[in-house]
This record gives sequence, structure tokens and C-alpha cells, in this order.
Amino acid sequence: MRISYIHHSSFLVELKQLSLLFDYFQGDVKLPEGKPAVIFASHRHGDHFSPVIFDFAKERQDVYYVLSDDIWEKRTPSGLRERILFAGPGQEFSLPWLSGISVRTFKSTDEGVAFLIRSPEGVIYHAGDLNNWQWEGEPKDWNRNMEVNYRRQLEAMKNEKIDVAFVPLDPRQGKDFYRGMDDFMKMVGAARVFPMHCWDDFTVISRLKAMEESKDYRDRIMEIGRAL
Repeated sequence: MRISYIHHSSFLVELKQLSLLFDYFQGDVKLPEGKPAVIFASHRHGDHFSPVIFDFAKERQDVYYVLSDDIWEKRTPSGLRERILFAGPGQEFSLPWLSGISVRTFKSTDEGVAFLIRSPEGVIYHAGDLNNWQWEGEPKDWNRNMEVNYRRQLEAMKNEKIDVAFVPLDPRQGKDFYRGMDDFMKMVGAARVFPMHCWDDFTVISRLKAMEESKDYRDRIMEIGRAL
């Protein structure tokens, strides 16, 4: 399994028989030739979805799409509808175009879904905007409900053995920037976790690794930057 950081929350995962591209809206990426690709979009926000993803299918018949169902169908090309699946939270399904790949979805604490993909080479989790979004200035009850709702989704996936995870680590949250990642690694865990949604402030990765809270999992946090 080869993993390339593209931009923001976008990663390319290259498996032996398949490539997976997550939440692409900009950046340098070339889908590997000679094997199919599945492009995932976790929700409709402009930093997670753009119609440019459909350009990948212009010259190829082996590019497929799994999109959150909050993305309007009218924003997708009618000629590609047979290659597009729309998914809402709490679903589990196999991909009709490819054998051996299944997807489970979780309800985001913002918009759309998080994806958990089972493949012959391992289990891959992409959180989208499923995170413990604690914000200064929000009422205490709002932040408390956010934490409860986030942990409810983690509880639903705690028995999954995840090989690779992509989880937000957002510096805009101030002192609470680490909480979503910390909750995930302590309640669910992954063999390797890639921070994302860092808004080009990759210092949050070293900050988390230096915190006492991360002592049991800091060695599993992968470094990313403008070029991985």
C-alpha cells in the first residue's frame, strides 16, 4: 500500500489492484494507469469536493465514484451516473464494479459521511469532517453535544481493526486542536494515522506528538507536509 498526500484532506492510496482518491479538489495528482480507481468525496464543502474530479473519467472507463448523498446529483455528469454511488450515513455496501471492496459509512459531525473501506490489503478509514469540533465562543452545551455525537460514531466503529486512518487535526480549534485525533486513537485506533485538514499548518503534528496525551500512540502518527 502506497500513500501520497495531495492537499488538505486529500490522499491517494495505491493498492496492488486498485487506487483510491479521497476528497480531492485541487493539487497535483495522476491516477496510476493499468488499474481502476475509485474517487471518494465525503461531503459537498468546497475543500472536500469539486466537479473537477469528473475530469479523471474523461479519458478512462475504469474510474468510479462514491459520493456523500449531500452532494447534489445535478452537480454530477449525466453520462457518468452508472459509475457513481451516492452514500448516506450508516450504510454498508460492496462496490458493484469491483470485487473484494466494501464500504461502511458513518455520520459526520459536520456534513456528509466518513468512509471505512475494507480491501484485500487492509482497512482504510477517511474521516471527512467527522471530528470533535470544539470551538471557543460556542455555548458549552453545543460543544458538549458535539463531543457526545462524535464519540457515538467512534463507539460504533470501535471493533474495527483499522490499518490506515486519515483524521482531522485542525489548528483553528486552538487549545482543542487535538481532541478529535486523541478520541479516535484512544477509542478506535489505527496502525498508522495521517493527520489532515491542517490548513497548511503542519506544526500541529509535532505539537500533538509532544503532548502527554499522545504518549501511547504518537509513534503511529505519520508526518505530512506540502510534499510527502
